[in-house]
Amino acid sequence: MYILIKLKSTESNFFYVKKKNKKLSKKINLIKFDPSINKRVLFKEEKL
Repeated sequence: MYILIKLKSTESNFFYVKKKNKKLSKKINLIKFDPSINKRVLFKEEKL
């Protein structure tokens, strides 16, 4: 079973929506591309 989470940029208001396994208890932190500032930045998990 999966749940939807929001990965929000630490430098702007841009976010991605991603599926996450329910059994995974750790919060996700990823470095992804942020098109609003044209950089790779850290994205942190938030509730949708």
